[in-house]
Amino acid sequence: MRHQPGVLIVEDEPAIAELIAVNLRHNGFRPTWAMDSASAQRELDAVLPDVILLDWMLPGESGLSLAKRWRTNPRTKGVPIILLTARGDEVDRVAGLDAGADDYIVKPFSTKELLARVRAVLRRRAPEQVGGVVSIGALSLDASTYRVSFNDQMLKLGPTEFKLLHYLMNHAERVHSRSQLLDKVWGDHVFIEERTVDVHVKRLREALGANAGQMIETVRGAGYRLTAHVALATSSQAGA
Repeated sequence: MRHQPGVLIVEDEPAIAELIAVNLRHNGFRPTWAMDSASAQRELDAVLPDVILLDWMLPGESGLSLAKRWRTNPRTKGVPIILLTARGDEVDRVAGLDAGADDYIVKPFSTKELLARVRAVLRRRAPEQVGGVVSIGALSLDASTYRVSFNDQMLKLGPTEFKLLHYLMNHAERVHSRSQLLDKVWGDHVFIEERTVDVHVKRLREALGANAGQMIETVRGAGYRLTAHVALATSSQAGA
């Protein structure tokens, strides 16, 4: 039987939740609905979904607060979160991404766009099975086991950060513009802003730590580059 990805809809407006659920169900997904933070947490504790559609404005604890909490929990850290909100200003989009959301949809949205974004985050969640193990300096990534280590210390990365690092490591020393990274990592069919790349690069650097994080360089006016030179310098200093 074909696997039906589970989608947890956290939305306090029944009409919107039902519309989303019907469209998901008709397109091969298995939706579950929670109308507030308490019921959402109960659903997560019972069964971990493949994707979370999270409304920003919820009664009680906000969706933004929930996203931050779930991102710090080891069990829910890797579940993709798509934030649903009527707040479309750039500052709100950035706040949502900084809170841990993988994507952001402004209401009102079309069901086609919603389905495309859900499928996109599911594709990003699964790492590309090409290249096997790739190592640059003391940084190593194994796509088949979904593991990243630096100086033999295991690191924890979210699904989008893992794929971003995988791409950068397979194309080391090259400068990639934000639009190029969006096309290669997110896909050219996904409608998100270039600012999203900055947020995930920041999150990736934090996950890599002080030393490995320096390997991702910002090239002013051009984009980002992953370089082995910082890793070699760091290793030399450690051995001195």
